[in-house]
Amino acid sequence: MDLTEELRAFVATAQTGSFTAAADHLGVSNRLTSKYVAELEARLGVRLFQRTTRRVGLTPAGEDLLARAPALLDDLDELLAEVSCGSRGLTGMIRVSAPVTLGEIYICGMLGRFAKEHPKLEIDLRLSDIYVDLASDGIDVAFRMGLSERLSLKTRKLGAFQLMAVASPEYLAAHGTPETPADLENHTCIIDMNRRQPRRWTFRKDGEEFAVNVSGQFRVNSAVASCELACAGLGIVYTPRFAMSKALAKGDLVPVLPDFDTDAGPLSAVYLEGRALPRKIRALIDFAAEDVKTSGLL
Repeated sequence: MDLTEELRAFVATAQTGSFTAAADHLGVSNRLTSKYVAELEARLGVRLFQRTTRRVGLTPAGEDLLARAPALLDDLDELLAEVSCGSRGLTGMIRVSAPVTLGEIYICGMLGRFAKEHPKLEIDLRLSDIYVDLASDGIDVAFRMGLSERLSLKTRKLGAFQLMAVASPEYLAAHGTPETPADLENHTCIIDMNRRQPRRWTFRKDGEEFAVNVSGQFRVNSAVASCELACAGLGIVYTPRFAMSKALAKGDLVPVLPDFDTDAGPLSAVYLEGRALPRKIRALIDFAAEDVKTSGLL
């Protein structure tokens, strides 16, 4: 039995949680997928899965193997692609993860521009506001906002995003315009739950920091939805500027406390430590670094 196919069956089963889903992903029969996994377990002399009637779960040995097997398979695919294609361009699959708002506003378009230059590539884009585990989910590169706390990940900073407090002209006409951060305590604020401290808004001026705890009727886990609520006159929002650029340009939203500086954070590409970066992944990250500069996103 082919060890490579056994590993592919194992990784697909681990990532999907069932032999049936893994078989669909691989384009083979359920029976063959199960057979590949059984052969791999026999080859290694260990159980890789705990099987139940509904789902399969990883054993400790399976977890150890999953931590490294996707990278090994990707490296093999990259090697074979480079040898077979030579100078014909980048080929194969790139699996990309990004937050929902950033993905919809920017990453999707950026990947489209990248794909036009490399038509033989396949791109699997997965949008989620939950930080995925790159190893277990088979992700090649993730685009993330804010600082990464995972030591197992390598990071390349692409730029910095700025937070901004805004409201609709109608809201400010009806409720008044805050003149200091402390005034926000008397206003209805829309809480963007994607922030680490969503109710704590921070401003700075002349070297002094002002932090205020805000409250309001709406809590939303989407920067775009928060801005839409603000456009409807339902409160003040404090969220990344790129999520509101169109509304700002149209005048549907206007800055609040413009004389104060606001929080900022890095926009980065992250990938797994401890492995040679495949040429196609390196090409994507290089492309994104240049594209961010010219896109007007930040």
